[in-house]
Amino acid sequence: MCRNIRTLFNFDPPATELEIRDASLQFVRKLSGFNVPSRQNAAAFDRAVEDVAAAARTLIASLVTNAPPRDRVVEAERARARSAERFGRVPAPVDTAD
Repeated sequence: MCRNIRTLFNFDPPATELEIRDASLQFVRKLSGFNVPSRQNAAAFDRAVEDVAAAARTLIASLVTNAPPRDRVVEAERARARSAERFGRVPAPVDTAD
């Protein structure tokens, strides 16, 4: 359920608004237990997603590091290698073209 919650700090290029919102949505889904909230809960759910996204933006903007930014493609390859080692198979490469 939380597969879209990824490390968003210290990447080149920086995390996009969509990535921050997707991670926030997954976080609120996990906390609430709702994949899709009822009409009665929709406003509270949406407000929570926006509040979490705002907190995430503030956190990411406030963090400081001396480490060089990580490359998204290299990190994706490392994740595929860890997955192959863990599950004993090679997953299909992720299409990074936009």
